[in-house]
Amino acid sequence: MGKKVIRPKTEKERIIHRLKIARGHFSKLIDMVENDAYCIDLITQSLAIRKAMESIENMIMKNHLKTCFKKAMTEGNKEIQDEMINEIINLRSYHNR
Repeated sequence: MGKKVIRPKTEKERIIHRLKIARGHFSKLIDMVENDAYCIDLITQSLAIRKAMESIENMIMKNHLKTCFKKAMTEGNKEIQDEMINEIINLRSYHNR
């Protein structure tokens, strides 16, 4: 019988799981650089890391919107709501640089 795979259940567990996978990609890239791997292979590995991080960022943002942001929009005062909206706008602006 094959190895049983335990799937993360909570959003936090899923994020940590993905971060550990990304950490493995980073370690692999470092090894590749240290061993003078072919440049295109380095870039391919780097792109995989970038995609993994983008996926993690999207998971975190989705969780933020469903929890912290939603709570602020329904229970917070206008100042807190405006602050949270501006945080997201600033984050998106930073991302698009």
